[in-house]
Amino acid sequence: MAGPKRIVCLTEETTETLYLLGEQERIVGISGFTCRPREARRKPKVSAFTSANIDKILAVRPDLVVGFSDLQAQIAYDLIRAGVNVLVTNQRSVEEIFETMLTLARIVGAETAGMELAGRLREGVGRIQESARRFPRRPRVFFEEWMDPLISGIRWVDELLEIAGGEPVFPELRHQHSAKERIVTPAAVVAAQPDAIVASWCGRKVSKQKIRQREGWDAIPAVRADHIYEVKSTNILQPGPAALTEGVRQLHAILAHAAGCEPAPGLEPEESVDLGCPEPIV
Repeated sequence: MAGPKRIVCLTEETTETLYLLGEQERIVGISGFTCRPREARRKPKVSAFTSANIDKILAVRPDLVVGFSDLQAQIAYDLIRAGVNVLVTNQRSVEEIFETMLTLARIVGAETAGMELAGRLREGVGRIQESARRFPRRPRVFFEEWMDPLISGIRWVDELLEIAGGEPVFPELRHQHSAKERIVTPAAVVAAQPDAIVASWCGRKVSKQKIRQREGWDAIPAVRADHIYEVKSTNILQPGPAALTEGVRQLHAILAHAAGCEPAPGLEPEESVDLGCPEPIV
């Protein structure tokens, strides 16, 4: 077995990628937020997202810990001080997601499998994009990443919305890495007049009623037409395989409905299944 043999995955997308590569036996610890794939949840849970149990991580004797984003910088610092090899990725675009998957595949000596995986995922995304070109119109979309304050515009979601057939109403936000830099006001959303609202509140169920009841939002076309939708965060807010498969399929189906048509046969999302993901256990 080439490469690291005992890997801790601090976020779900790394875990799912290793499973898709057939390298799941290397995983010795996961995030408590992990839902995909279901069988991964039997692995030892050693972290949340912005926090981790360093003693639990050290107890599973990892030879590599893989994290994501600057929000895990303190975890990485603590592990490096403890002598652990750490890789923290910071992918934000769709293309960077592919590159991160290929990097992980090379690290575990599964480059051929990684290229095959990336090829399959690119083909699926391409089919979605081709189907979206047949829409009679491209709905304007507000993607709501958080509700208080309102946060929008995370880059890979904006790009997937465009691939799926929509036009994000705040495209300029995608170049901001920090969530604090992607805060928008309720009034700005009203002024943008989106045709559809897609919400994904990480760790919380979306309340469409609360969205409808916001002051002045009854003037938004999406609210008047009841084009308010939820995509579970595990399917869209993880910058990995889930977003490139089930996530973009759900966006495509939503936008097809908002545009007054149907997605091409074979591109419907999987049946929505509540995995009953628990609160993170650390």
